[in-house]
Amino acid sequence: MDHLDTSINVLSDLIAFPTVSTDSNLAIIDYLADRLIAVGAKVTRYHDVSGGKANLYATLGPERAGGILLAGHTDVVPVTEQRWSSDPFEMTSDKGRLYGRGTCDMKGFIAACIALAPAFARSATRRPVHFAFTYDEETGCLGAADLAQHLAARDDRPSLAIIGEPTSMRLIEGHKGCCEYSTHFTGREGHGSQPELGVNAVEYAVRYINRLMDLRADLQGRAPKNSTFDPPYSTINVGALHGGIAHNVIPGLATVDWETRPVQPGDLAHVKTTMQRYCDDVLLPQMQAVWSGANIVTETIGETVGLEPMADNEARDLVMELTGTNGTDVVSFGTEAGIFQSLGMAALVCGPGSIEQAHKPDEYIEISQLSSCVDMLERLSARLG
Repeated sequence: MDHLDTSINVLSDLIAFPTVSTDSNLAIIDYLADRLIAVGAKVTRYHDVSGGKANLYATLGPERAGGILLAGHTDVVPVTEQRWSSDPFEMTSDKGRLYGRGTCDMKGFIAACIALAPAFARSATRRPVHFAFTYDEETGCLGAADLAQHLAARDDRPSLAIIGEPTSMRLIEGHKGCCEYSTHFTGREGHGSQPELGVNAVEYAVRYINRLMDLRADLQGRAPKNSTFDPPYSTINVGALHGGIAHNVIPGLATVDWETRPVQPGDLAHVKTTMQRYCDDVLLPQMQAVWSGANIVTETIGETVGLEPMADNEARDLVMELTGTNGTDVVSFGTEAGIFQSLGMAALVCGPGSIEQAHKPDEYIEISQLSSCVDMLERLSARLG
């Protein structure tokens, strides 16, 4: 069986693990660990504080610094309320496409890594190859941030990282940061017939959203000159507003889920400072004038740094050589790459599948894309030997 066939078989196994971010990923971590241990990898699991999730870090070859890291996340987004043509957690094949939740984002890359592991075990005699498979990327890169703390204390850290997010095998050397928040409003419930006696948490949440929208327009004017991002400026998105229990009840609780994707660190500071000042100087005084117990608290879900293009990038140069690609690009979606870059690694994002298929019903990966990824990893193995 060739590496592509093995990748497809492994991908089918991986899709069968319903690793939605709200649930445990320990079963898939055990599966991946068993496959890597079988070819001689040294495997370490790093559990989260709950014990219900884990990162997997594995090494083939000598235990020394300067290795190559192949990284991907094991979690997937929910399928709830999506209309799928088939079971999202049972991989199906049709007309050159493999369907299932996570096929492109990003279990396809992980499957290719596992398929090539026996080859790396033979070839990585001088330079180690590492694997990092993480939890909770989809909810703020929480697993990678935790893994980074462990890697920072190791003497055998890799020198470069290839993160296999779905880029259609394009070479991505830069992306925006991704910072996610939930802002909670505590008001005072009451009868809807006397709104002046309550503190309507939903109304204040709406005003907060309106200020975010004003700030979003302001960020467009802060776009760096010659920015290559699309759009070229930092963005804000409101993902959800939760609150209220009935038409005739003044809602006492509300939550706004929102994110910002900064192109430069100063924009993140600008957003956070502006919104906190708006709460402290405008919203809270008005709320507490009616009821002293009113409050606004912003919870940080995750703050993931962007990937900064580097003039000297060994990861970029290596993947250019492996794929025969001359050009690179930047993207607006976030990945774990910036976290690995912050540890001093050269980092590049390159993987099979299109981001246009990620998170959608009937998610799929083209077999041709998976084949291109396998080819890249085969060349990497040959180069190590």
